Amino acid sequence: MKELQHLNKYFFKYKWQIIIGILITIVSKIFLLFTPELIGSSIDVVNEYLQGEVSDIATVKKELLINIVYIIGAALITGILTFFMRQTIINVSRYIEYDLKNEIYKHYQVLPLKFYKNNRTGDLMNRISEDVGRVRMYVGPAIMYSINTITLFAISIGFMYKQAPLLTLYTIIPLPILSFIIYKLSKEIHKRSTIVQQYLSHLSSSTQESFSGISIIKAYGLETITSKNFHDLSETSKQKQLNLVKVNAFFFPMMILLIGISNLIVIYVGGLQYIHGDISLGVITKFIIYVNMLTWPVATVGWVTSIVQQAEASQKRINEFLKITPEITNTAQEPSNIIGDIEFKNVHYTYNDTNIEALKGISFKLEHGKTLAIIGKTGSGKSTILDLIGRLYDIDKGELLIDQKPIDKLHLTSLRDSIGYVPQDAFLFSDTIKNNIKFGKEDATDQEVIQAAKYAQVHNNIMGFSKGYDTVLGERGITLSGGQKQRISIARAIIKDPKILLFDDSLSAVDTETEEQILKHLQDLAQGKTTIIVSHRVSSVKNADQIIVLDDGNIVQSGNHESLINTDGYYKNLYLKQLSETNQ
Repeated sequence: MKELQHLNKYFFKYKWQIIIGILITIVSKIFLLFTPELIGSSIDVVNEYLQGEVSDIATVKKELLINIVYIIGAALITGILTFFMRQTIINVSRYIEYDLKNEIYKHYQVLPLKFYKNNRTGDLMNRISEDVGRVRMYVGPAIMYSINTITLFAISIGFMYKQAPLLTLYTIIPLPILSFIIYKLSKEIHKRSTIVQQYLSHLSSSTQESFSGISIIKAYGLETITSKNFHDLSETSKQKQLNLVKVNAFFFPMMILLIGISNLIVIYVGGLQYIHGDISLGVITKFIIYVNMLTWPVATVGWVTSIVQQAEASQKRINEFLKITPEITNTAQEPSNIIGDIEFKNVHYTYNDTNIEALKGISFKLEHGKTLAIIGKTGSGKSTILDLIGRLYDIDKGELLIDQKPIDKLHLTSLRDSIGYVPQDAFLFSDTIKNNIKFGKEDATDQEVIQAAKYAQVHNNIMGFSKGYDTVLGERGITLSGGQKQRISIARAIIKDPKILLFDDSLSAVDTETEEQILKHLQDLAQGKTTIIVSHRVSSVKNADQIIVLDDGNIVQSGNHESLINTDGYYKNLYLKQLSETNQ
């Protein structure tokens, strides 16, 4: 149970609820064990009357009636205490489930981008849902039934041994056999549970990718192949589940068999002792009730063991991610006041997952309130510069300064709060258009939302929808065109009113006329803001104060629009090419 030690902090957090639950459990089991004692006493009274040791029938009836009242009272008290036991221990399991999910989600938030490149979304979701669900079964039902079983065994065996030591020893003979079987089966359950959870992750990932890429699947007519692949994966997952179930299936029949053997021992050995006058008939009755009362607790030993092993396997998968140390950490204690000066000094960066050297000694300086445009071929390192400014990655070599301070010395939240970022692949949430724009400023008024949409030239499109700004978008904004998604993403950045604006080829899906209108508004909005525009279009960057041209991670040209179109090179060739395409 090494992996489950991670949960100890939560047990400590809710220690008082757990302690109260344990005390209630103990008391409830004490009252439960009154029943066999009272029944045994009643049998002895009847037996004594039948043998003539007691002649007054009224006395017998009175004692039986009193015992019945006590039995009913004990049952009622046991029921009430059992209710409160579940209300404490099971509720704690839900609290821990809530805390653990939040811990995982919070940790997901701080993990680097390369983590998400190396792990599939379905697997991440499975660990925070299915795996946490299995862990909850351990911290709730498994612990509750374990306390039940231990308490019931401790008290009942004590009661039994006090009344008939030899019969008690014979009765518990099957227990070592039970322990050995549990030990052997538990190891196999742990192994098979791990495999089951891995396949559940594969299923979740496959399903998520199929739904996300349904348009591609339909466009290429891959429905049959996709369905077959999912069927094959489901079939394998089913077999792994059945393999686990087959092992679990051994538990209950084995428990019932061992309990049955214990009953036979009680009847045989107890019968011999009764014949010899060592014990009364009531004691035999008590022992049979005790043994059968232990049937469910003993049976749950196997079930609980299975739950613990599955929880151990699931917690191990959870811990694999929780043990990953975030590469990007906040080193500043106090918030930073960001102005917007940006300077790259001989910056190098290589992507660890692909070993591609994206930037090879980049150097430039951008004063706050100015606009820098970056242009270049695909894969030249343009987007990497924006990612480094947002500190989505840390540089390998050189210096990246914001307001003359190393970027890793700034308060991370302050830095990112000061940035309005429009990615190339606009991501919209499955929410209303209004809330997608307000994602940039949670407390924005409706008027601010509308104004931002107008600046982004998307207001008229939104008003064309039947529900306007209250239109709920499909996953990733699938109900919108590429240009509409980009413009809503621009509105989201504008409404934030940040110190630094980063546009990563965010007008690529917009027509030239709309692009011109958006750029005109951006030119007004960008007053006093540091702006960086990445683009493949000269029309998007021509008004920038400074333009740099990247090629294979190096700056090959630098200047303003006028100087670059009068200099032979990539920028001039691109300008002439796009100019001729516009004139055609």
